[in-house]
Amino acid sequence: MSRLKDKRALVTGGSSGIGLETARRFLAEGARVAITGSNPASLEAARKELGDVLVIHADAGDVAGQTKVADAIRDNFGGLDAVFLNAGVGDFRPLAQWDEAGFDRSMAVNLKGPFFLVQALLPILAKGASIVLNTSINARIGMPNSSVYAATKAGLISLARTLSGELLPRGIRVNAVSPGPIATPLHGKIGMGDAEIKGLVGQIPLGRRGSPKEIADAVVFLASDESAFTVGSELIIDGGMSTL
Repeated sequence: MSRLKDKRALVTGGSSGIGLETARRFLAEGARVAITGSNPASLEAARKELGDVLVIHADAGDVAGQTKVADAIRDNFGGLDAVFLNAGVGDFRPLAQWDEAGFDRSMAVNLKGPFFLVQALLPILAKGASIVLNTSINARIGMPNSSVYAATKAGLISLARTLSGELLPRGIRVNAVSPGPIATPLHGKIGMGDAEIKGLVGQIPLGRRGSPKEIADAVVFLASDESAFTVGSELIIDGGMSTL
């Protein structure tokens, strides 16, 4: 398989879940791959699993740190052809339980950091590069306790359109994938047990959670030249949860 042959790619949050699977697929399709992450142990495990990848320790919510990510890519790859902005945090709380610090952290990691990473990468993005934003169907459905998370993802969906308009003169395309519930460690991290996951699955017309591979397949398409006529789009991958 060589859909990304000789392309240089970055996957943020590439040490677990959707990001790790996408990095794996990018490598299989012939790309040179860099991943970022904030957990040293997870990054080291990903390095051992993936093999020949550039590993960059980075906090997705640290604006100043995004320049360091861009510098590392420039020093090692010279430029970039594909970017999957996947790093994010899922913080779900009732409205009454939110505080400013939690709100700011979600906004920083999910929206502010990715925005400034794109800015930092601008000088090294190749003509015709593809940027893919990992958003969420939470931006489109009224799920309780997801207000801040959904707002950050709605911001990314908007960026897929506005940045496309701004960067298209350079041939740079920006698109988004919006996953529904995916079987990753996230659900455990936010305290969901078997009963909660079963209830969630009950809301999905297909009757199951998606797999990281199903999202990675879509990202590979958007990162490749196969999607050269796809600009500012949002690909919803949720088993029908938001549409039926």
